[in-house]
Amino acid sequence: KGVVIAKDTPNFIGNRIGVFSLLAVMHYAEKLNIPFDVVDKITAKPLGRPKSGTFRTADVVGLDTMSHVVNTMKEQLNDDWSHVYVVPTYIEQMIAKDMLGAKTRAGIYINKGKQVFSPAVDDYVDSVGEMDAELLDIAKKTDWQERMKALKGAKSEQAKFTRLILLDLFHYCLCTLEDIADTARDVDFALRWGFGWDQGPFEIMQAIGLKNVVAELNDSIDAKELLANAKLPKWLGNIEHIHTLDGSYSPARKTYQALSDHSVYKRQIVRENVIATDAYALGKTIFENDSVRLWDAGDDVAVLTAKTRMGTLGNEVLLGTMQACEIAEKNHAGLVLWRPEAPFSVGANLKDAMELYEAGHKDQVREYIANFQRATMALKYCHVPTVVALQGFAFGGGCEFQMLAQRTVAAQESYIGLVEAGVGLLPAGSGTREFALRASRAADASLTGDLTQYLATPFETIALAKASSSALEAKKLGLLTESDIILPNAHELLFVAKQQALAMSAAGNGPENADEKIRVAGKQGRANLMMKVVNMLEGNFISEHDYLIAEKVATVLTGGDVEQNSYVPQEWLLKLERELFFELIETDKTKERILHTMKTGKPLRN
Repeated sequence: KGVVIAKDTPNFIGNRIGVFSLLAVMHYAEKLNIPFDVVDKITAKPLGRPKSGTFRTADVVGLDTMSHVVNTMKEQLNDDWSHVYVVPTYIEQMIAKDMLGAKTRAGIYINKGKQVFSPAVDDYVDSVGEMDAELLDIAKKTDWQERMKALKGAKSEQAKFTRLILLDLFHYCLCTLEDIADTARDVDFALRWGFGWDQGPFEIMQAIGLKNVVAELNDSIDAKELLANAKLPKWLGNIEHIHTLDGSYSPARKTYQALSDHSVYKRQIVRENVIATDAYALGKTIFENDSVRLWDAGDDVAVLTAKTRMGTLGNEVLLGTMQACEIAEKNHAGLVLWRPEAPFSVGANLKDAMELYEAGHKDQVREYIANFQRATMALKYCHVPTVVALQGFAFGGGCEFQMLAQRTVAAQESYIGLVEAGVGLLPAGSGTREFALRASRAADASLTGDLTQYLATPFETIALAKASSSALEAKKLGLLTESDIILPNAHELLFVAKQQALAMSAAGNGPENADEKIRVAGKQGRANLMMKVVNMLEGNFISEHDYLIAEKVATVLTGGDVEQNSYVPQEWLLKLERELFFELIETDKTKERILHTMKTGKPLRN
């Protein structure tokens, strides 16, 4: 989220534009007889808006709340759209019956969303509507200019509906901009942050081309096919673009306004903007390949940025990480791992690994796993502080990277987990070993010295492929440590991570002892961990393959076939990780899980 400056007008920016858009959608849905469940599909992902669309959003907000906001516009605004600021009759009737949406489990939708209200029959019908073929084809076009051209020439009622709700939105935004906000950027931000739109209305107009939008709007106004006949503002004749590299247009100032230089933004090295900037080109490049870039900004901190899709950790990233650690040790006070957007990393490149494996190149896959361990251990035992700055997903190997780094700075909206069991594997990038080390230290520092109590949560987290629903929960699961930092604002991640690296360096924080031995729970500890899993198997809560995976996870966590309270070198557990990982990858059930996940993006429980 962020802050914009709004002028003192009814409903300010977000609700002024967002609620108008909602009312326009409702108007055309009823006029063109588009079923409400179809409207929600059209006004969701295809338009870059939340998956709830329009009518489900109204239900979630509350029909009474929505009505109150609409009435504010009706009572306080007197403009060309005044006739639009009216709640549809069917919604007024629902409010009178205390059918207020999700909070009363009845509104536009009932029966858990399985039925939807239809004005055509004045009753509820089954929610089964779909977008028509013509609009589906148009929705596949990623270029907004091409999309608007296609909508203009389309024949279907659904396409006509989509075109009209967009044109009315553009018309309203252009005519009200000077009254409600200082710049067009403020409107775009308000709709992004307040309504969850991927792009604000002025960004979309920019993508279509301002001249194209103005020409089509003028034609539509002359044809009286829009909700109002208001003329477009004169200031449009003075500009070619809404947004430029110099700033966004301000009709009141008659100039382009740059992003605010308020001191609150000093912690945001990379600012959110409406004009795309190449955050991957920050600073001075130290080295770069197709997968990673190491750079610095002259502040004594090296930054490693993965350029791969979804932050996948292929072999080039692993080798680049080891190289970055070596360079940072020689020339910098610290090393930060950061990507300008979410996710941080969804883990190993399973597709490439499986292709190598199926082609018979098993040695290359073994080397890949060994490199994973080398890379994470390089982060842990680097002679300068290593800090991971993450937001979004940090799954599998991505989670291991942050666990092994000497500190993590995480956005509150981070989803972290060792989820390898979901694809039939166990964490083999030092994550399981790291949990065993932490348990050993915690037990040694406790009064009882009992290892098992410190292994129960990690075992369950790994065996059940748990992922946190937030960075706060990641701390409860032990995936983040107490010294790791959680930030509500993801734009401040890089700044804080750099400050942490410098502070750790200034405090003389050296690496941990790479030769530290780990006290393990041994065979008895493994048996204790597996007791609960036996009950889950007998109760049919897990499959036999789940049981096998859990057993191998327990084996690594407890040190294998050794006696309780034995001290083992770290390489002992790393070797166990590698060996048991390959025992699992040899099984048909694991192969089925991996292939299913690569095809569908969803886990398979077999």
